[in-house]
Amino acid sequence: MKIKEGKNLFNCVTLYVITTRNWIIPDVCIVFCLSFTNQNSISHKGCGHLTRSRERVRQQTSESNINHDHNPHPVSSKVQYVLDSHWQGKERVVTDQSTMTQCAGKKLTGLVAATFTPFTSQGEVNLSEIGPYIDYLKEKQGVNSIFVNGTTGEGMSLSVDERKLLAEDWCRKAKGKMEQVIVHVGCTSLKDSQELARHAVGIGADGIAVIAPSFFKPRSAESVRAYLQTVADVAPNVPFYYYHLPALTGVNVPASDLLEGIETLIPSFRGVKFSGSNLMDLGQCISRIQPHWSILYGVDEQLLAALALGAHGAVGSTYNYLGSHMNKLLSEFDSGNLVQARNLQFKMQELINHAVKVGFDVGVNKQLMNEVSGLQLGPPRLPILPCPQSHAIAIKQKYQHLFSVH
Repeated sequence: MKIKEGKNLFNCVTLYVITTRNWIIPDVCIVFCLSFTNQNSISHKGCGHLTRSRERVRQQTSESNINHDHNPHPVSSKVQYVLDSHWQGKERVVTDQSTMTQCAGKKLTGLVAATFTPFTSQGEVNLSEIGPYIDYLKEKQGVNSIFVNGTTGEGMSLSVDERKLLAEDWCRKAKGKMEQVIVHVGCTSLKDSQELARHAVGIGADGIAVIAPSFFKPRSAESVRAYLQTVADVAPNVPFYYYHLPALTGVNVPASDLLEGIETLIPSFRGVKFSGSNLMDLGQCISRIQPHWSILYGVDEQLLAALALGAHGAVGSTYNYLGSHMNKLLSEFDSGNLVQARNLQFKMQELINHAVKVGFDVGVNKQLMNEVSGLQLGPPRLPILPCPQSHAIAIKQKYQHLFSVH
């Protein structure tokens, strides 16, 4: 199988099309995931990804070398998406010459549920709900990866011992069921973050994530990178993700600025959980990625916009109970059915907007999860106040109406 390159009739962007297909759509770039078994053969992996762009996209390429520095599309170490702005009218076999630091773990893509922490009615960690929780995510929501002890999990309200206990239980019970368990180890204390990172290595976490400290705030990209590096150094063989959440941390350093030279400092760096609403910064992150990085979006109600920019997936709280519907959104988007994908995003936005009017925080979100899933995850921990059950029921009814769930 070979690739044929050509410019569409409207002179907008070159299309690289597998010659066994006849899809040539003006103003749209059809990008196929290709796995190179050797330098002279290509096999189709069947994961089409649609990206729309009205700008010319140029990437300098040659037969022997491909520059990945500003490749905006998700790729692995043996995958290359090629965009060119000149019609050559010829067939080309493309090979990937890039190298990457060896680090355990597969690329993180798709939906990742940011898990709630189960508590008893007395506010103690309740490990007995974690097993049923994992089964619910996999069987009912089609979610295959989780992000634990993050914002949704009230990680910053947990003690170091509680976070260790939870991380151990999530990893142990998710084994053989979840594809990846990413453990958030960020703290306001550097030493605590390092301790949790070492612990994550010992329990077999598939990756660790670190949020910027939020009391003594780093003021520059250099200071954020230095903090992240010092944590990552104690877990050098575990995939490392930066957790970007400026609205809560108050650290407003653009995530895209952090990416400059970060892999030199952190060879295990594998991407960003981007939970900011600045789509320009998100786009700049995606435009600068390396083939083995993942940019995962964390503002659930804007997921479709992030996908259009090239995000590889998403980490969010609503995927705990909307995972099946948002997986449908991903499927429609990947198939090029933009109208259907947009309608699903609009429904989610209407639900979130309704919840915000009630007062949407972790407490409300958690109680909504209790109502929708039937799990007993308990109340939040102070200073977050418990949600009145009537509020959660009202949101659940809106959810059932929008998504025709009964």
